[in-house]
Parts: sequence; C-alpha cells; structure tokens
Amino acid sequence: MSFPAIMKRYLVVLFLLVSSVLWARDAGFLPQSFNGWQLDKSSRKSGNDPAAVDAADSAVLKEYGFAGFESATYLRNGRKMQVKAARFNDASGGYGAFTYYVQPLMQAEKIGDLGASNNRRILFYRGNLLVDVTLEQVTAMSAADLRALAETLPQVHGNTSALPTLPGQLPKQSLVTNSQRYIVGPSALERLGVPLPANLVNFSMGPEVAFATYRSSNGEAKMTVIGYPTPQIAAERMKAMQAANLPGGPFYFKRSGPLLAVINGNIPESEAQSLLASVNYDADVTWNQPTRPNPRDNIGGLIVGIFTLVGVILVAALIFGFAFGGVRVIAKKLFPNRVFDRPEDVEIIRLDLQEKS
Repeated sequence: MSFPAIMKRYLVVLFLLVSSVLWARDAGFLPQSFNGWQLDKSSRKSGNDPAAVDAADSAVLKEYGFAGFESATYLRNGRKMQVKAARFNDASGGYGAFTYYVQPLMQAEKIGDLGASNNRRILFYRGNLLVDVTLEQVTAMSAADLRALAETLPQVHGNTSALPTLPGQLPKQSLVTNSQRYIVGPSALERLGVPLPANLVNFSMGPEVAFATYRSSNGEAKMTVIGYPTPQIAAERMKAMQAANLPGGPFYFKRSGPLLAVINGNIPESEAQSLLASVNYDADVTWNQPTRPNPRDNIGGLIVGIFTLVGVILVAALIFGFAFGGVRVIAKKLFPNRVFDRPEDVEIIRLDLQEKS
C-alpha cells in the first residue's frame, strides 16, 4: 500500500473519531426541538457540579443522587423559554428533588410524571430528571408545549424507575397542598425544618423520611413518617425520641412495623391520634412453602401411581381383547367362512421335498 493511501486511511479514521467526540459532547438529554421550539446551541450548558445548579443546596442535591445538569434556551416566533434540567441516579432522586423545590402556592399540573406551576415558572419531574422551566410569556399552548418537552426526555427503566412508597403513608385528610416532602439525608431534613434532629433520625441506619403539613382545628401540625430497615431499629429510635427533650411539642408517636410516625404542632391530641391511626405498615409476604408434598419426593405416591398405571393398562387390554374376540365370534356366526377362517386363508402350503439318493 502506498504512503498516500495510508495517510488517507488514517485521516478518515481521525475524522470519524473527532466526529464521534463532537457528537457525544453535543448530545444531551435536552432535545434539539419540540413543538416548534428550537434549541439555541450557543446557550447550552452542562456539567456535574451541583453547586452550578443550586449553590445553597448543593449538599441536598448530592443526597438525592445528583448526576449532572443541563440548561439551554429555546426560541420560537421571537419568544424565549429557559430550561434547566438536573439528572439523578434514579427516579426516586428526581421525585425527592421535586418535592424539595415545589412550593405550597404552586398549582398542580399534568406535565411529566408530576408538575406544578407558579405563573411563568413550571417545575416538573420525569423519571430521573427534574426540569425547571421559565417562560417569557404564558400562552394557551404553554402546557401543551411543556408536555411535548416532557415526552422527548429520556426515560429510565428497571430498578432505577421505581418510586419510593413511603410518601404514600402520609394521610390525605387535612393535608396542606404541595407540603409533602421526601427526604433521604440530613441536609434536606434540616433545610426543610423537620422538627426532628438528624442525630435522632440517624441516617447511618439507612432510613427514608416523608414529611408533610396538616391543618387542624388549632392551626397547623407537622407529620414525619420514617421508614427504617427493620422494626427493631424503629422501636429503638422511637424510645430515643421519646426520651429526648424535643422543642415544639407536644409530640405524639406511633410505630407500625418498621415505620415510625411522629406528629407535633398546634393540634389537639384526638386529631393527632386520628392522623397517626392512618399510618399502618402492610408487609408484602410471599408464601413459598409447599402446601403438599412434591410428587418427586413422595415415594409412596410414586408406587401407587405405578400400580394405578399398570391396572389401567390391564383393564384397557382386557376391553380391547374382548372387543376383538367378540367381533370375531359374531362375524363367524353371521358370515361363516367369509370373513374369518376362509378355506383359501387356512390352506397349508405343502412342499414335497424329497431327498435324492
């Protein structure tokens, strides 16, 4: 192969490598376009530093499993839309971050998996992505545009798509809108003003926390539901909390399996107990013990089965034998020497073979 041909081949390989690198840098989880909105490529930013997304709450983002961010500006008909998206390791992180940032005054929106809006700002999550959108102008098509944006975002599958079940333990009655919070670390616990200190919750035990505000006849109350790995840990933590001199009391406690529910604030004891009664742990039990012996392990049943099979075969042989013999007898009586035992069929062929002397 000549030298120019070799150089040409190397240049082609180098071009492909550079193109793939540039494509990888250009390819993000935000789309190039949706519903007529076009990405302004010069505005795209990305990175892995949570402080670039929220310097004050970078520790909170890490607790939820922050894995990167991307921001960009979209243009359509002279209008602008600012989009910021944070990616987390799984859907529970995206959901938890959404509950952390959503505000009580926001209105619920059917965008993505769960959304909320406050005038020109829309917050929603889809899978493991938390998206914060700022509109230059709200129109009748804004909700449809954002739904189209949500549909273009990549989805997670398998275990990473599972959402936490603990927030479902929060009672629905008297719940303040958008007050539910899902917490997995001490930073979010402190920033959200949960009335239980992190050292009593003890995140080294691997708990998860659901927190919400409730209306009562005397004002507002705070409920905290903590899910521990085992009932023993939950019981030990409840004793520690009851023994502690917690400010903001009185506190009311309940344990159900590995769940520990705590409520405090301006609420009568009867209403507090009513809310606590709604928190109950339902274990998902799979009964996999055999309810009857395995046929392969039951020798007696195997022997009985063998004798039963032999008996069935004998009975079947007798039935077919009598049937065949009966048909033969009837045929011989009705059609003698015509069906069975015909002379030409019963003649013996004789060979007169003689030994020659």
